[in-house]
Amino acid sequence: MIRDITIGQYYQADSVIHRLDPRVKLMGTLIFVISLFLGSNIWLYLVVAAFLAIVIALSKIPLKFILKGLKAIVILIVISAAFNLFLTPGTPLIKIWKLTITHEGLNTAVFMVIRLIFLIMGSSLMTLTTTPNNLTDGLEKGLGFLKYIKVPVHEIAMMMSIALRFIPILIEETDKIMKAQMARGADFESGNIIKKAKA
Repeated sequence: MIRDITIGQYYQADSVIHRLDPRVKLMGTLIFVISLFLGSNIWLYLVVAAFLAIVIALSKIPLKFILKGLKAIVILIVISAAFNLFLTPGTPLIKIWKLTITHEGLNTAVFMVIRLIFLIMGSSLMTLTTTPNNLTDGLEKGLGFLKYIKVPVHEIAMMMSIALRFIPILIEETDKIMKAQMARGADFESGNIIKKAKA
């Protein structure tokens, strides 16, 4: 599961998306993220899905590799869906004990799950096709105009670069610790989340 986190990793390939200017990718990702929150319209999400499919095809990154990154947020998706299903007031559909699933709750939960999946896929696609150095340079050049109002753009870009570099290192170290604990007899497979955390 630790190896399934794809954000912050770079996937080397020779593609049109890899060769794009990092500023274009940063702006494209920003527009993509904003478009996900513009509304809960099925046609909007179909357009976003088509755009995402085209970019993935052009990037030459295997879809399996991108989908692997979703495993890390399965719990977050399930919790978000459950909260929206049971806590959104509206027209009742199904009643389970004291919990009621409403039509509006189901609608909101479906769109929330789609939104989270697209959000992770889109943002991980940017880091998979751009090296941390290029991403830092692109961020610094893209936000260069803020220097005129005394915003420390260089420092912000440097902090982002360090954070992105540390994600794969942190994943690797966590994996090593888990393997060492498993060699000593720790069980990470069985039991609930609390038991796994204790292990």
